Amino acid sequence: MTLAACGAPASPSASSTPSAAVASPSSAATPGTAATPTPTASPSPAASATAPASPTPTPAAGDPTGLHVTIEPLVTGLTAPLLVTNAGDGSGRLFVVEQGGRIRIVEAGRLVERPFLDLSGRITSGGERGLLGLAFHPGFGPSEPRFYADYTDPDGNTVVSEFKASTSDPDVADPASERVLLHIGQPFANHNGGGLAFGPDGDLYVGMGDGGAGGDPFGNGQDHDVLLGKLLRIGVEPSGGQPYTIPPDNPFAASGGAGEVFAIGLRNPWRFSFDRATGDLWIGDVGQGAWEEIDRARAADGGGRGLDYGWNVMEGRSCYGATTCDQTGLTLPIAVYDHSLGCAVIGGYVYRGSALPALDGVYLFSDECSGRIWGLSSGGSDDQQPVQLADTGAAIASFGEDEAGELYAADLAGGRILRIGLGG
Repeated sequence: MTLAACGAPASPSASSTPSAAVASPSSAATPGTAATPTPTASPSPAASATAPASPTPTPAAGDPTGLHVTIEPLVTGLTAPLLVTNAGDGSGRLFVVEQGGRIRIVEAGRLVERPFLDLSGRITSGGERGLLGLAFHPGFGPSEPRFYADYTDPDGNTVVSEFKASTSDPDVADPASERVLLHIGQPFANHNGGGLAFGPDGDLYVGMGDGGAGGDPFGNGQDHDVLLGKLLRIGVEPSGGQPYTIPPDNPFAASGGAGEVFAIGLRNPWRFSFDRATGDLWIGDVGQGAWEEIDRARAADGGGRGLDYGWNVMEGRSCYGATTCDQTGLTLPIAVYDHSLGCAVIGGYVYRGSALPALDGVYLFSDECSGRIWGLSSGGSDDQQPVQLADTGAAIASFGEDEAGELYAADLAGGRILRIGLGG
Protein backbone atom coordinates (compact mmCIF):
# COMPACT_ATOMS: atom_id res chain seq x y z
CA MET A 1 0.00 0.00 0.00
CA THR A 2 1.19 3.50 -0.73
CA LEU A 3 -0.47 6.80 0.03
CA ALA A 4 2.13 8.74 -1.94
CA ALA A 5 1.08 11.82 -3.82
CA CYS A 6 0.05 11.18 -7.39
CA GLY A 7 0.28 13.27 -10.49
CA ALA A 8 -1.51 11.01 -12.95
CA PRO A 9 -5.04 9.60 -12.83
CA ALA A 10 -5.48 6.20 -11.26
CA SER A 11 -7.48 3.46 -12.86
CA PRO A 12 -11.20 3.85 -12.33
CA SER A 13 -12.99 1.51 -9.97
CA ALA A 14 -14.41 -1.61 -11.56
CA SER A 15 -17.87 -0.31 -10.79
CA SER A 16 -19.22 2.76 -9.06
CA THR A 17 -22.60 1.11 -8.58
CA PRO A 18 -23.19 -0.30 -5.09
CA SER A 19 -23.28 -4.06 -4.86
CA ALA A 20 -26.76 -5.54 -4.52
CA ALA A 21 -25.57 -7.31 -1.38
CA VAL A 22 -25.07 -4.03 0.47
CA ALA A 23 -27.76 -3.63 3.08
CA SER A 24 -27.95 0.15 3.30
CA PRO A 25 -30.22 2.09 0.93
CA SER A 26 -28.25 3.88 -1.80
CA SER A 27 -28.45 4.95 -5.39
CA ALA A 28 -26.01 4.26 -8.21
CA ALA A 29 -22.91 6.43 -7.86
CA THR A 30 -21.53 8.46 -10.71
CA PRO A 31 -17.96 9.77 -10.80
CA GLY A 32 -17.52 12.40 -8.14
CA THR A 33 -20.80 11.55 -6.44
CA ALA A 34 -21.21 9.73 -3.15
CA ALA A 35 -24.07 7.24 -2.84
CA THR A 36 -25.35 7.10 0.70
CA PRO A 37 -28.60 7.10 2.68
CA THR A 38 -29.98 10.49 3.66
CA PRO A 39 -31.45 10.31 7.15
CA THR A 40 -33.45 13.09 8.67
CA ALA A 41 -31.47 15.34 10.98
CA SER A 42 -31.94 14.09 14.49
CA PRO A 43 -29.69 14.02 17.55
CA SER A 44 -27.65 10.93 18.27
CA PRO A 45 -28.44 9.48 21.69
CA ALA A 46 -24.71 9.27 22.35
CA ALA A 47 -23.93 12.74 21.06
CA SER A 48 -23.75 16.11 22.72
CA ALA A 49 -23.86 19.30 20.71
CA THR A 50 -21.59 21.10 23.16
CA ALA A 51 -17.83 20.73 23.44
CA PRO A 52 -16.53 18.95 26.53
CA ALA A 53 -15.52 21.16 29.43
CA SER A 54 -11.83 21.98 29.60
CA PRO A 55 -10.15 19.54 31.97
CA THR A 56 -8.25 20.78 35.02
CA PRO A 57 -5.37 21.08 35.54
CA THR A 58 -4.59 22.48 32.11
CA PRO A 59 -3.09 19.72 29.90
CA ALA A 60 0.56 20.11 28.96
CA ALA A 61 1.16 21.99 25.72
CA GLY A 62 4.20 19.87 24.92
CA ASP A 63 7.65 20.80 23.63
CA PRO A 64 9.37 18.46 21.16
CA THR A 65 12.65 20.37 21.19
CA GLY A 66 15.64 18.14 21.93
CA LEU A 67 13.66 14.91 22.19
CA HIS A 68 14.68 11.66 20.50
CA VAL A 69 12.01 9.05 19.91
CA THR A 70 12.89 5.36 19.78
CA ILE A 71 10.98 2.39 18.38
CA GLU A 72 10.99 -1.16 19.73
CA PRO A 73 9.18 -4.14 18.20
CA LEU A 74 6.21 -5.25 20.28
CA VAL A 75 5.01 -8.03 17.96
CA THR A 76 6.07 -9.29 14.53
CA GLY A 77 4.61 -11.69 11.97
CA LEU A 78 1.72 -9.51 10.81
CA THR A 79 0.68 -9.10 7.17
CA ALA A 80 0.48 -5.48 6.03
CA PRO A 81 -0.64 -3.94 9.35
CA LEU A 82 -2.35 -0.59 8.76
CA LEU A 83 -3.68 0.33 12.17
CA VAL A 84 -3.27 -0.36 15.88
CA THR A 85 -5.82 0.69 18.49
CA ASN A 86 -7.45 -0.29 21.77
CA ALA A 87 -11.04 -1.15 22.67
CA GLY A 88 -11.22 0.94 25.84
CA ASP A 89 -12.77 -1.97 27.72
CA GLY A 90 -10.14 -2.40 30.43
CA SER A 91 -8.80 -5.59 28.90
CA GLY A 92 -5.42 -4.10 27.95
CA ARG A 93 -5.69 -5.65 24.49
CA LEU A 94 -4.46 -4.01 21.30
CA PHE A 95 -6.26 -4.58 18.01
CA VAL A 96 -4.36 -4.57 14.71
CA VAL A 97 -5.95 -4.08 11.28
CA GLU A 98 -4.32 -6.01 8.43
CA GLN A 99 -5.00 -4.57 4.98
CA GLY A 100 -6.08 -7.95 3.62
CA GLY A 101 -9.11 -8.05 5.88
CA ARG A 102 -8.20 -9.45 9.28
CA ILE A 103 -8.32 -7.81 12.70
CA ARG A 104 -5.75 -9.34 15.06
CA ILE A 105 -5.42 -9.14 18.84
CA VAL A 106 -2.25 -8.41 20.77
CA GLU A 107 -2.63 -9.48 24.40
CA ALA A 108 0.10 -9.21 27.04
CA GLY A 109 2.64 -8.50 24.29
CA ARG A 110 1.69 -11.62 22.31
CA LEU A 111 -0.02 -11.87 18.94
CA VAL A 112 -3.11 -14.06 19.27
CA GLU A 113 -3.20 -16.61 16.46
CA ARG A 114 -6.95 -16.57 15.85
CA PRO A 115 -8.22 -13.37 14.20
CA PHE A 116 -10.76 -11.28 16.07
CA LEU A 117 -12.56 -10.81 12.73
CA ASP A 118 -11.82 -11.94 9.17
CA LEU A 119 -13.43 -9.94 6.36
CA SER A 120 -11.05 -11.07 3.64
CA GLY A 121 -13.87 -12.71 1.70
CA ARG A 122 -15.89 -9.51 1.33
CA ILE A 123 -13.30 -6.84 0.52
CA THR A 124 -11.00 -5.67 -2.25
CA SER A 125 -7.39 -5.26 -1.11
CA GLY A 126 -4.29 -3.75 -2.66
CA GLY A 127 -2.90 -0.29 -3.34
CA GLU A 128 -4.98 2.07 -1.21
CA ARG A 129 -7.86 -0.38 -0.81
CA GLY A 130 -8.62 -3.00 1.79
CA LEU A 131 -9.67 -3.09 5.42
CA LEU A 132 -8.66 0.44 6.32
CA GLY A 133 -10.21 1.59 9.58
CA LEU A 134 -11.47 0.41 12.98
CA ALA A 135 -13.13 2.14 15.93
CA PHE A 136 -14.77 0.69 19.02
CA HIS A 137 -17.96 2.10 20.49
CA PRO A 138 -17.09 4.41 23.43
CA GLY A 139 -18.92 2.05 25.79
CA PHE A 140 -17.46 -1.14 24.32
CA GLY A 141 -17.58 -4.09 26.70
CA PRO A 142 -19.71 -7.11 27.63
CA SER A 143 -22.93 -5.09 27.53
CA GLU A 144 -21.96 -2.99 24.50
CA PRO A 145 -20.34 -5.24 21.87
CA ARG A 146 -20.42 -2.87 18.88
CA PHE A 147 -17.45 -1.72 16.84
CA TYR A 148 -17.04 -0.20 13.39
CA ALA A 149 -14.90 -0.95 10.34
CA ASP A 150 -14.10 0.89 7.11
CA TYR A 151 -13.34 -1.30 4.09
CA THR A 152 -13.34 -1.39 0.29
CA ASP A 153 -16.01 -3.64 -1.21
CA PRO A 154 -15.53 -5.82 -4.33
CA ASP A 155 -16.75 -2.97 -6.55
CA GLY A 156 -14.10 -0.62 -5.15
CA ASN A 157 -16.51 1.47 -3.07
CA THR A 158 -16.22 2.48 0.58
CA VAL A 159 -18.30 0.70 3.22
CA VAL A 160 -18.53 1.70 6.88
CA SER A 161 -20.20 -1.06 8.89
CA GLU A 162 -21.07 -1.99 12.44
CA PHE A 163 -20.13 -5.40 13.84
CA LYS A 164 -20.58 -7.05 17.22
CA ALA A 165 -18.15 -8.97 19.37
CA SER A 166 -19.26 -12.33 20.71
CA THR A 167 -21.00 -12.19 24.08
CA SER A 168 -19.48 -15.55 25.04
CA ASP A 169 -15.90 -15.02 23.80
CA PRO A 170 -14.46 -11.47 23.89
CA ASP A 171 -11.62 -12.46 21.54
CA VAL A 172 -13.84 -13.13 18.54
CA ALA A 173 -16.42 -11.11 16.59
CA ASP A 174 -19.35 -12.26 14.50
CA PRO A 175 -18.97 -11.43 10.77
CA ALA A 176 -22.69 -12.16 10.31
CA SER A 177 -23.53 -9.26 12.63
CA GLU A 178 -22.64 -6.67 9.98
CA ARG A 179 -24.94 -3.66 9.70
CA VAL A 180 -23.96 -1.25 6.92
CA LEU A 181 -24.06 2.41 7.88
CA LEU A 182 -22.47 4.08 4.85
CA HIS A 183 -21.88 2.96 1.26
CA ILE A 184 -19.98 5.59 -0.71
CA GLY A 185 -19.15 5.33 -4.41
CA GLN A 186 -15.49 5.72 -5.36
CA PRO A 187 -14.70 6.93 -8.91
CA PHE A 188 -11.03 5.89 -8.72
CA ALA A 189 -8.93 3.38 -6.82
CA ASN A 190 -6.97 5.83 -4.67
CA HIS A 191 -7.67 8.45 -1.99
CA ASN A 192 -10.14 6.27 -0.13
CA GLY A 193 -9.47 7.79 3.28
CA GLY A 194 -10.25 5.06 5.80
CA GLY A 195 -9.86 6.63 9.23
CA LEU A 196 -12.57 6.13 11.85
CA ALA A 197 -12.70 7.61 15.35
CA PHE A 198 -15.28 8.45 17.96
CA GLY A 199 -15.06 12.04 19.06
CA PRO A 200 -15.48 13.49 22.55
CA ASP A 201 -19.14 14.09 21.59
CA GLY A 202 -19.78 10.35 21.17
CA ASP A 203 -20.30 10.60 17.40
CA LEU A 204 -18.42 8.61 14.76
CA TYR A 205 -16.07 10.58 12.51
CA VAL A 206 -15.16 9.19 9.07
CA GLY A 207 -12.25 10.41 6.93
CA MET A 208 -13.03 10.43 3.21
CA GLY A 209 -10.52 11.14 0.43
CA ASP A 210 -11.42 13.19 -2.64
CA GLY A 211 -12.13 10.16 -4.83
CA GLY A 212 -8.72 9.82 -6.40
CA ALA A 213 -6.89 10.36 -9.67
CA GLY A 214 -4.79 13.51 -9.30
CA GLY A 215 -5.71 17.10 -8.52
CA ASP A 216 -9.33 16.32 -7.55
CA PRO A 217 -10.65 16.34 -11.15
CA PHE A 218 -14.33 16.47 -10.06
CA GLY A 219 -13.81 19.19 -7.47
CA ASN A 220 -15.14 16.97 -4.69
CA GLY A 221 -13.15 18.61 -1.92
CA GLN A 222 -15.06 21.88 -2.33
CA ASP A 223 -18.45 20.38 -3.22
CA HIS A 224 -20.76 20.48 -0.19
CA ASP A 225 -23.14 17.95 -1.71
CA VAL A 226 -20.82 14.95 -1.92
CA LEU A 227 -19.13 12.96 0.85
CA LEU A 228 -15.73 12.70 -0.85
CA GLY A 229 -12.92 15.01 0.28
CA LYS A 230 -14.54 15.50 3.68
CA LEU A 231 -14.54 14.64 7.34
CA LEU A 232 -17.95 13.13 8.11
CA ARG A 233 -19.73 12.96 11.47
CA ILE A 234 -22.67 10.68 12.20
CA GLY A 235 -24.47 9.17 15.16
CA VAL A 236 -24.39 5.37 15.06
CA GLU A 237 -27.91 4.78 16.35
CA PRO A 238 -30.57 4.01 13.72
CA SER A 239 -33.26 6.65 13.34
CA GLY A 240 -36.54 6.66 11.45
CA GLY A 241 -35.71 3.51 9.52
CA GLN A 242 -32.27 4.83 8.53
CA PRO A 243 -29.00 3.22 9.65
CA TYR A 244 -27.57 6.30 11.39
CA THR A 245 -28.45 9.78 12.59
CA ILE A 246 -27.19 13.17 11.48
CA PRO A 247 -26.21 15.39 14.42
CA PRO A 248 -28.38 18.51 14.20
CA ASP A 249 -25.38 20.82 14.61
CA ASN A 250 -23.53 19.45 11.59
CA PRO A 251 -22.95 22.43 9.27
CA PHE A 252 -25.31 21.21 6.53
CA ALA A 253 -27.76 19.25 8.69
CA ALA A 254 -30.62 21.51 7.69
CA SER A 255 -29.62 22.63 4.18
CA GLY A 256 -26.77 23.70 1.93
CA GLY A 257 -25.02 20.36 1.52
CA ALA A 258 -24.84 16.75 2.63
CA GLY A 259 -25.94 16.42 6.23
CA GLU A 260 -23.16 13.98 7.11
CA VAL A 261 -20.41 16.52 6.30
CA PHE A 262 -18.52 17.98 9.26
CA ALA A 263 -15.56 19.65 7.47
CA ILE A 264 -14.60 20.09 3.82
CA GLY A 265 -11.52 20.69 1.65
CA LEU A 266 -9.54 17.51 2.38
CA ARG A 267 -7.52 15.51 -0.14
CA ASN A 268 -6.92 12.24 1.70
CA PRO A 269 -7.24 12.45 5.50
CA TRP A 270 -5.79 8.98 5.99
CA ARG A 271 -5.34 9.24 9.76
CA PHE A 272 -6.86 11.66 12.27
CA SER A 273 -7.25 11.62 16.04
CA PHE A 274 -8.59 13.46 19.07
CA ASP A 275 -6.39 14.63 21.94
CA ARG A 276 -7.75 12.64 24.88
CA ALA A 277 -6.97 15.52 27.27
CA THR A 278 -8.38 18.49 25.33
CA GLY A 279 -10.65 17.00 22.66
CA ASP A 280 -8.74 18.86 19.93
CA LEU A 281 -8.94 17.31 16.47
CA TRP A 282 -5.72 16.53 14.55
CA ILE A 283 -5.67 15.52 10.86
CA GLY A 284 -2.85 14.31 8.65
CA ASP A 285 -3.94 15.18 5.09
CA VAL A 286 -1.87 13.53 2.35
CA GLY A 287 -0.67 16.05 -0.25
CA GLN A 288 -0.44 16.08 -4.04
CA GLY A 289 2.97 16.73 -5.57
CA ALA A 290 4.64 19.19 -3.23
CA TRP A 291 3.34 19.52 0.34
CA GLU A 292 2.13 17.31 3.20
CA GLU A 293 0.08 18.92 5.96
CA ILE A 294 -1.10 18.60 9.55
CA ASP A 295 -4.34 20.33 10.57
CA ARG A 296 -5.50 21.13 14.10
CA ALA A 297 -8.95 22.21 15.26
CA ARG A 298 -9.40 23.18 18.89
CA ALA A 299 -12.39 21.71 20.69
CA ALA A 300 -13.00 25.06 22.34
CA ASP A 301 -13.47 26.63 18.89
CA GLY A 302 -15.95 24.05 17.61
CA GLY A 303 -13.58 21.14 17.01
CA GLY A 304 -13.42 21.73 13.25
CA ARG A 305 -17.17 22.01 12.61
CA GLY A 306 -17.76 23.69 9.25
CA LEU A 307 -14.09 24.37 8.50
CA ASP A 308 -12.70 24.35 4.96
CA TYR A 309 -9.15 22.98 4.90
CA GLY A 310 -8.55 24.31 1.41
CA TRP A 311 -8.11 21.44 -1.04
CA ASN A 312 -8.02 21.85 -4.05
CA VAL A 313 -7.62 25.60 -3.82
CA MET A 314 -4.59 25.07 -1.62
CA GLU A 315 -1.98 22.36 -1.15
CA GLY A 316 -0.51 22.91 2.27
CA ARG A 317 -0.04 26.65 2.63
CA SER A 318 0.49 27.19 -1.10
CA CYS A 319 -1.99 27.85 -3.88
CA TYR A 320 -2.52 24.67 -5.88
CA GLY A 321 -1.82 24.95 -9.61
CA ALA A 322 -1.71 28.75 -9.48
CA THR A 323 0.52 31.57 -8.26
CA THR A 324 -2.36 33.32 -6.48
CA CYS A 325 -5.72 32.15 -5.14
CA ASP A 326 -8.61 33.32 -3.00
CA GLN A 327 -7.95 32.07 0.53
CA THR A 328 -11.02 33.66 2.07
CA GLY A 329 -12.62 31.36 4.63
CA LEU A 330 -9.91 28.69 4.40
CA THR A 331 -8.21 27.11 7.42
CA LEU A 332 -4.51 26.65 6.76
CA PRO A 333 -2.47 23.81 8.30
CA ILE A 334 -0.59 24.10 11.56
CA ALA A 335 2.48 22.48 9.92
CA VAL A 336 3.70 21.39 6.49
CA TYR A 337 6.74 19.67 4.99
CA ASP A 338 7.84 19.24 1.40
CA HIS A 339 8.59 16.12 -0.58
CA SER A 340 12.31 16.25 0.06
CA LEU A 341 11.40 14.80 3.48
CA GLY A 342 8.77 12.25 2.47
CA CYS A 343 5.73 11.65 0.29
CA ALA A 344 2.68 10.75 2.41
CA VAL A 345 1.95 12.17 5.86
CA ILE A 346 0.72 9.79 8.56
CA GLY A 347 -1.32 11.63 11.16
CA GLY A 348 -0.61 10.58 14.73
CA TYR A 349 -1.56 11.38 18.32
CA VAL A 350 -0.88 13.81 21.10
CA TYR A 351 0.99 11.80 23.73
CA ARG A 352 -0.96 11.67 27.00
CA GLY A 353 0.54 8.59 28.62
CA SER A 354 2.52 8.52 31.86
CA ALA A 355 5.59 6.42 30.99
CA LEU A 356 7.28 9.21 28.97
CA PRO A 357 6.55 12.48 30.81
CA ALA A 358 8.86 14.52 28.56
CA LEU A 359 6.54 13.69 25.64
CA ASP A 360 3.39 14.91 27.41
CA GLY A 361 1.49 17.22 25.06
CA VAL A 362 3.68 16.51 22.02
CA TYR A 363 1.83 15.58 18.83
CA LEU A 364 3.71 12.81 16.99
CA PHE A 365 3.28 12.12 13.28
CA SER A 366 5.26 10.45 10.52
CA ASP A 367 5.67 9.85 6.79
CA GLU A 368 5.00 6.49 5.15
CA CYS A 369 7.80 6.80 2.62
CA SER A 370 10.66 8.22 4.69
CA GLY A 371 9.85 6.75 8.11
CA ARG A 372 10.70 10.03 9.81
CA ILE A 373 8.83 10.92 12.99
CA TRP A 374 8.22 14.56 13.86
CA GLY A 375 6.72 16.39 16.82
CA LEU A 376 4.64 19.51 17.30
CA SER A 377 3.54 21.39 20.41
CA SER A 378 -0.13 20.51 20.86
CA GLY A 379 -0.75 23.81 22.63
CA GLY A 380 1.53 25.86 20.42
CA SER A 381 0.90 28.39 17.67
CA ASP A 382 -1.07 27.80 14.47
CA ASP A 383 2.12 28.01 12.40
CA GLN A 384 4.80 25.56 13.54
CA GLN A 385 7.90 23.98 12.06
CA PRO A 386 7.95 20.20 12.62
CA VAL A 387 10.76 18.98 14.88
CA GLN A 388 12.31 15.71 13.72
CA LEU A 389 12.37 13.18 16.55
CA ALA A 390 13.51 10.03 14.72
CA ASP A 391 14.48 8.61 11.34
CA THR A 392 13.20 5.05 11.68
CA GLY A 393 13.37 3.64 8.16
CA ALA A 394 10.06 1.91 8.88
CA ALA A 395 7.03 2.14 6.58
CA ILE A 396 4.78 3.62 9.25
CA ALA A 397 1.12 3.37 8.23
CA SER A 398 -0.42 4.65 11.45
CA PHE A 399 0.04 5.39 15.12
CA GLY A 400 -2.22 4.14 17.88
CA GLU A 401 -2.84 4.44 21.62
CA ASP A 402 -3.31 1.79 24.26
CA GLU A 403 -5.78 2.34 27.08
CA ALA A 404 -3.18 4.19 29.14
CA GLY A 405 -2.28 6.58 26.33
CA GLU A 406 1.05 4.98 25.44
CA LEU A 407 1.83 5.14 21.73
CA TYR A 408 2.54 2.48 19.10
CA ALA A 409 3.12 2.47 15.34
CA ALA A 410 2.17 0.00 12.61
CA ASP A 411 5.08 -0.90 10.31
CA LEU A 412 3.35 -1.80 7.05
CA ALA A 413 6.27 -3.34 5.19
CA GLY A 414 7.93 -4.91 8.23
CA GLY A 415 4.77 -6.59 9.54
CA ARG A 416 5.42 -5.20 13.03
CA ILE A 417 3.78 -3.19 15.77
CA LEU A 418 6.35 -0.85 17.26
CA ARG A 419 6.37 0.60 20.77
CA ILE A 420 7.25 4.29 20.96
CA GLY A 421 9.88 5.23 23.54
CA LEU A 422 12.40 7.96 24.32
CA GLY A 423 16.17 7.81 24.03
CA GLY A 424 18.98 9.95 25.32
